[in-house]
Amino acid sequence: MTTATHEETLGFQTEVKQLLNLMINSLYSNREIFLRELISNGADACDKLRYAALDNDALYEGDSELRIEIEHDTKAGTVTVRDNGIGMDRDDVIANLGTIARSGTAEFLNQLSGEQQKDAKLIGQFGVGFYSGFIVADEVTVRTRKAGTAADAGVEWHSKGEGEFTVADIERDMHGTEIVLHLKADAQEFADNFRLQNLVRKYSDHIEVPVRMPKTETAKDDEGNEIEGSEVTTWETVNEATALWVRPKSEISDDEYKAFYKHVAHDFSDPLTWSHNKVEGKLEYTSLLYVPSRAPFDLYERDGSRGVKLYVQRVFIMDDAEQFLPLYLRFIKGVLDTRDLSLNVSREILQQDPKVDKIKSALTKRALDMLKKLAKDNEQYQTFWNNFGSVLKEGPGEDVANREKIAGLLRFSTTHTDSTTQDQSLAEYVERMKEGQQKIYYIVAESFNAAKNSPHLEIFRKKGIEVLLLNDRVDEWLMNHLTEFDGKALADVAKGELDLGDVEDEEEKKAQEETAKAKEDLVKRVQEALGDGVQEVKVTHRLTDSPACVVLPEHEMGFQMRRIMEAAGQPLPEVKPILELNPEHALVSRLENADGDSFNELAHILLDQAIIAEGGHLDDPAAYVKRLNSVLTA
Repeated sequence: MTTATHEETLGFQTEVKQLLNLMINSLYSNREIFLRELISNGADACDKLRYAALDNDALYEGDSELRIEIEHDTKAGTVTVRDNGIGMDRDDVIANLGTIARSGTAEFLNQLSGEQQKDAKLIGQFGVGFYSGFIVADEVTVRTRKAGTAADAGVEWHSKGEGEFTVADIERDMHGTEIVLHLKADAQEFADNFRLQNLVRKYSDHIEVPVRMPKTETAKDDEGNEIEGSEVTTWETVNEATALWVRPKSEISDDEYKAFYKHVAHDFSDPLTWSHNKVEGKLEYTSLLYVPSRAPFDLYERDGSRGVKLYVQRVFIMDDAEQFLPLYLRFIKGVLDTRDLSLNVSREILQQDPKVDKIKSALTKRALDMLKKLAKDNEQYQTFWNNFGSVLKEGPGEDVANREKIAGLLRFSTTHTDSTTQDQSLAEYVERMKEGQQKIYYIVAESFNAAKNSPHLEIFRKKGIEVLLLNDRVDEWLMNHLTEFDGKALADVAKGELDLGDVEDEEEKKAQEETAKAKEDLVKRVQEALGDGVQEVKVTHRLTDSPACVVLPEHEMGFQMRRIMEAAGQPLPEVKPILELNPEHALVSRLENADGDSFNELAHILLDQAIIAEGGHLDDPAAYVKRLNSVLTA
């Protein structure tokens, strides 16, 4: 190695400074994961070289035995992790070690509070990677050279994790990357052979790339005494070095499955469940899918990482192969290894290959079956739903073939519990349906309280009919696609004519018709007073406590969806609501006895109040206040 040249000092990206600070101060109890992260990075680098060398064998530079090596120096207090993988050039080093090249990073870091325990869990969602070295080291040196470049194209990166780093050109014979950790005073325990071996076996036993450590043996004479100067050092592989997913399920422990998940997902937490399957026949592939126990920070990022790690005949192809699972299952992590794709497959080819669609269909069903099995454990499934329920609700609109399966996995708040916790299934709703009830009823509102206290629920509460309370942003879109379950139609209680089926007897229906006929004159007067403000006025039997409510035509876009679309700048045609009056209410009786301006003011007040109760917004709130004051002081 020659003297470093072209040395420059650069500053870390702001987000990296924040992350380094949290690494150093928040992850003391998890500090041993640094080795897992560095070994994972080394394994990825080896996988990438193996893939690149398919087209250019010269990249191996005569050294095709891919490996990771770990050494320590107790006296110097250092641990060195090196690989002979793809390596990096100067631009790669600055881009990969000076910035965090993931969307939404700044927003993620804004969530961090400074509380060690809470922040450690959040960082687990992010994936710490290379920067984990600073948990145990106060100084890190990286030496690297990209495979296929000249020996003088090596790069040395050095930092003390204090806001800046230096980059210099060096000569380096070996391609790949070497990371030297200068351990902190309170982390000298890691400069120990036994400690390092245990960590490799604990966290990285499943990695296919061999992880080697030096082993020194000394010859002995006939009496068993060590012969001075006969020391021989060899490299010993300390991990299993077999791809975990190709091993029989019966030979893999739960702890090994969990450790492999942490490697694949870069997560601190154990997964909720997993599914390991080998398929032979027209298609040959092995899949190992995991359901995480917490949502990653970029779950809702348009360009967030998603998909499985794709291997073809155990050769790594790409990290985030999103073509094998639908978007609504983007939280699923895992590995797919197949023989049915070519080794030079690209993302573009994946989009056109019919075999990909068949594998995707099979993996989707496998993932849904895994969730169905998880749903048998209410506590575990509730953890899943709290993290990923809103994402799963995208399913019925995206995946018609599996709509019924997905519907069975959905959970809702309902009037049965009146709780904000979404823990009631559609199957449970159907079991509780009243005799004569033919539909599953729901209401969509901007908030849980707005849904729970909506005037539209009054008749349903009186009759003891359960209603789903929906307030997630995705809910109305979901219900536009989920039109039935178990042969029962789903009906929005705030749209169209109210039909309670056989729950109402003939006498009730006849009494309602007679009331409507008796109030025809009142309805006509209100219609004239409100003019273009409403589409129609009618008498209703859906109210018991409120004087009025607004209803939309059956196939019209709901109020919540309209607000979301308008907030996104989407112009929408104006829709006039239908005003329904409760003939039994004192305010409606007062309205019926009013005349002139008083009638006109009260009619408008009832309309405005009905819109407010629906969670809507008035076009002219000042006019409403003025009318209300006028009536109150009359």
